[in-house]
Amino acid sequence: MKINAIWDQYPMIKDELGQTLDLMAQNIRADNQPVAQAILHMVGSGGKLLRPAYLLLFSMFKATDRHKMVALAAAVETLHTATLIHDDVIDSSPTRRGSISIQEQFGQSTAVYSGDYLFIVCFRLMSKYAGDFRGIERYSQHMEAILNGEMAQTSERYDVNISIDQYFKQVSGKTGQLFSLAAFLGAYESGNTIAFAKRAEQIGLKIGIAFQLLDDILDYTDTSQEIGKPIHKDIREGIYSAPLILAMAQDRIALVPLLKKQAQINDQDLLIAIKLVIKLGGIKQAKAIADHYTQEALIDLKELPDLPAKKILIEITSALLERRF
Repeated sequence: MKINAIWDQYPMIKDELGQTLDLMAQNIRADNQPVAQAILHMVGSGGKLLRPAYLLLFSMFKATDRHKMVALAAAVETLHTATLIHDDVIDSSPTRRGSISIQEQFGQSTAVYSGDYLFIVCFRLMSKYAGDFRGIERYSQHMEAILNGEMAQTSERYDVNISIDQYFKQVSGKTGQLFSLAAFLGAYESGNTIAFAKRAEQIGLKIGIAFQLLDDILDYTDTSQEIGKPIHKDIREGIYSAPLILAMAQDRIALVPLLKKQAQINDQDLLIAIKLVIKLGGIKQAKAIADHYTQEALIDLKELPDLPAKKILIEITSALLERRF
């Protein structure tokens, strides 16, 4: 299993991330071997593993069973992988992390079942290693929020009247909850206090929101080769994120007619829309909001006990803002 090179500078956590991937591989035993191999390839394709990393780091503020924490990290990353597979089905995406997506290889039905299978793997790990029902209950609550965020995004596609509040509701569920869950489980299941765990949960939510904002900004600023997905994919598919929503608040007359072409929008119109988003300050405003959430998370992190994990948490959270992670 391939560990992203970003963790080379953090040997304290790199080894446990390797164990996390190995445990995931051991638990992915689908009867359909080609599909199982495709899932394993996706798992080991060099993703950043940020969510399990945050779980492991928040678990290091208390002496605890490290195998248990690795297992919970594997559960969280399995959940994340399941959501990615389902995302590809919804988006009809042909690729994922530079490789052919599972839905492109085997069809949408098989991809849906593959994602569902990973939910089972995740529950299996949670039920075996969670210390009590609070962890499982929290997992269920976060899972519900994640699915609600996904459904909200689907129902609001091509909605030119979408508000920034609706966007943040999507983001808080879709991405924020996974980071939040990871932070909570790491803190709580390691034996720390519920107050500390809830504090970690809120930090994770802020980090997740900032992460998604920055990811959405990339759709307007980077090339397909740099981010591993088709450029301007979101606009084509009617996913209107913060940069576009904030730009529309400045000039609906210029942007809405272009967006009402929906899936039929051509490359020239798309380029005009992108230039308008930049000109109207949508990217600049979105970046400022991402900076706000990141700084809030950093303030909270700096109040944690002075342990090695704190230093790493601050470093990787700071790096996220500049997309060095």
